[in-house]
Amino acid sequence: MMAYRMSKDAFFDDKSILIIDKEKKQFNDRTWCYWEEQDGEWDDILSTSWNHIVFRSDIYSEVESIAPYQYKMIRSKDFYQKIWNQIASKTNIYFLEESVININQLSSEAEVITEHQILKTPTVLNSILTDEYKNQSKYPILRQHFLGFFIKTEEDVFDDSAATFMDFTVAQNGNTRFMYILPYSKNEALFEYTLFSKDLLAYNTYKTEIENYLESKNITNYKIIEKEQGLIPMTCYKFWSKNSKNIVHIGTAGGWSKASTGFTFKNINKKTIHLINYLKEGKPLSKFHKINKFWFYDLLLLDILNEKNHLGSFLFSNLFKRSSPKKILKFLDEETSIIEDLQVILKMPPKHFIIALFKRIL
Repeated sequence: MMAYRMSKDAFFDDKSILIIDKEKKQFNDRTWCYWEEQDGEWDDILSTSWNHIVFRSDIYSEVESIAPYQYKMIRSKDFYQKIWNQIASKTNIYFLEESVININQLSSEAEVITEHQILKTPTVLNSILTDEYKNQSKYPILRQHFLGFFIKTEEDVFDDSAATFMDFTVAQNGNTRFMYILPYSKNEALFEYTLFSKDLLAYNTYKTEIENYLESKNITNYKIIEKEQGLIPMTCYKFWSKNSKNIVHIGTAGGWSKASTGFTFKNINKKTIHLINYLKEGKPLSKFHKINKFWFYDLLLLDILNEKNHLGSFLFSNLFKRSSPKKILKFLDEETSIIEDLQVILKMPPKHFIIALFKRIL
C-alpha cells in the first residue's frame, strides 16, 4: 500500500523505489474487513459489504444496523492486482524477488542485506516482523489466531445481509474464542474459528470446531472451496522504538495492527497516508510514531485478558449489550472524544479495568 501511494504522488516520481519480497503475491491468501461511513478508495475491489452485524453470546445476542457504516470485505487477490497494475505504470518502481536477511542502520544510511546482495539507501520502510518483541515482559503478548473455511452449500442457507462479528456461543475452554462469519452469498460464506490467547492449537482442533459449529447449524451438505489460516500478535509493545534515522517500521512490524482486536487494514490505510505526508516533509523517521490514549486503553484490556483469558466473552458481551455498534466502531477506529471514550469504556464491568489500571500505575 505504501508503494501504491508513492506511485500516485508526483513527489516521488524522481525517487528510485525498490520493493523487496521473497514472493510477488498475486493470489488469495488473506481476507480483510473494515468499516467506513461512505464510499471509499477500495470500493472498486470489494467482494461484498454488509449494513448489519451479528453479535452472539450466552449473555446477549442481536442483529444490529451499523448505519451510517458499512462493513466491507476485500479478498487479497483483487487487492494485489489493483496494486501491481498501478505500480506497473511507473518506471521508477522496481521489484526484487529475494529474501531479506538483515537490515542495519549505518552512520548516514541504511543497509539491506538480501540472500544475494547488499543494498544501501537513505530510506528503508520495513514491514518484516522479527521475534524481538517476544523477548520482553513489560507488555503482555496474546495472539489472534484462526483457521477459516470458505464453504459453498448446494442450497441457500445463509442470510447474506449481515456479517457475524463475534459468536461466543462456542465452547470457551478457558480462553476468548469465537466464530467469525462472512456470508457473501446465500450459499457461500467464510467461517473463521478465532482465538485471542497465548497458545496456538493443533490444526485439527480448529478444523473440528468449525465442523462441529456447521453441524450445530444443520449445515452438513457443503464443499470447502478455500482455506486460510492466520496469526496476528496482540501486544502494546513499542515496535516503533526501533525506528531510526534511516529506517521506519511499518505494518504490524511498526505497531500498526490494533492491539486489542488485531484489525489492521483500516489502520494501515490511515497510517500510509500519514507516512506519505511525513516523508514529503522530510521529518526524522525516528519520530514518526506518536502514542495516543487508545494505546493505553488497549494495554489495559490486554493486561486483563493476559491474566484472565476466559473473560473475553463476558467483557465483549457487556460492551455490545450496553453500547450502540456505531459508537463501538467509532471507538475502535480511534476517532472518539474523551466523553465518547467514557461512554464506551464504562459500559464494560469496571472492576477488572480498575485493577489493571492500578497495577500499571503502581
